[in-house]
Amino acid sequence: MLDKLVDIARLVDSQTRSISAENPTGAVGGGAQAAPGDDEHCAAAADRLGKGWKMRPCLLNLEPGRTVTLADVEGPGVVQHIWCTMLPELLPSTTLRIYYNGNDDASVNSPLGDFFANGINGLARIASIPVAVHPRGGHNSYWPLPFRQRIRIEITNEGATTIPAFYYQITYAQQENPDDVAYFHAQYRRSTTTRGHPEHEILAAVQGRGHYVGTSLVWNARSTGWWGEGEVKFFMDGDSPDAPTICGTGTEDYFGGAWGFIGDDPADPRPVNFSGPFLGYPQTVGVALDATTLSPAQHGLYRWHLPDPIRFRESLRVTVQALGWWPDGTYQPLQDDIASVAYWYQSLSD
Repeated sequence: MLDKLVDIARLVDSQTRSISAENPTGAVGGGAQAAPGDDEHCAAAADRLGKGWKMRPCLLNLEPGRTVTLADVEGPGVVQHIWCTMLPELLPSTTLRIYYNGNDDASVNSPLGDFFANGINGLARIASIPVAVHPRGGHNSYWPLPFRQRIRIEITNEGATTIPAFYYQITYAQQENPDDVAYFHAQYRRSTTTRGHPEHEILAAVQGRGHYVGTSLVWNARSTGWWGEGEVKFFMDGDSPDAPTICGTGTEDYFGGAWGFIGDDPADPRPVNFSGPFLGYPQTVGVALDATTLSPAQHGLYRWHLPDPIRFRESLRVTVQALGWWPDGTYQPLQDDIASVAYWYQSLSD
């Protein structure tokens, strides 16, 4: 990260463009050109001031089932920052998809809130390097999204309620990308583990060469007590299904905590939330108020493998176990509802 700070002083062959509702194409001199009544997204609040005065700051009234293209840009280039906000309660039913080079299959496919590690109620506060969520629901992604021929970024209202307003800004650089630069991917998965097979698949097996850069989870615990004893496993480059190359020691360990995320009093099992540059446990919803029992709760966690990417040459699959404790001190398989987003860079056929 320090090398990027040093590089900020260098002059490079690149030009910055930015797309928003005020400049939907990012065109040179294309901002603040809407006039009253130009289209359905022009704000009545600006009628007295007219063109150039916050006339079209957002997209209005996105009906159920509607897909909106936020950006459709010819390459080469790299998206450097995505900011957006909307009503928090509508985040789970809004899907983000990103396509490269005219491909029909999305390389990023996730509910909007989950993509920003904010999948519980839209009110998490996250202060990490690639993802930041600030009050109230200001979502920021600094994941670099390099593209060569084209990038298309869309949202779809998958719910039954109209999205009254969607605000966004996408900043990108027009520049060449070196041959060794890969494409950003993100995959959302949700499952309910079983007593017989208490395992959630974070990343279904992908083929090719790349590196894994992050995990975000929403863990919906369905029983009282501790839920995070399971191991996170990385099966890479031909590993057999029962022999991962990388195997962690516990869920809270993988996300940078220890001993159940408890505070200074070992007798108080209530977790302590935190948000750091590379890992965090920013949100818990539903923990009991007393200091002796944990009720079923929702837990939001993230880990970004920026200093320590998981590099693979041929294939990668990632899983996490759902384990707690039986009263006799043995591991208890859990039937929990787990939602995850896996983030990785991978080569892509141009």
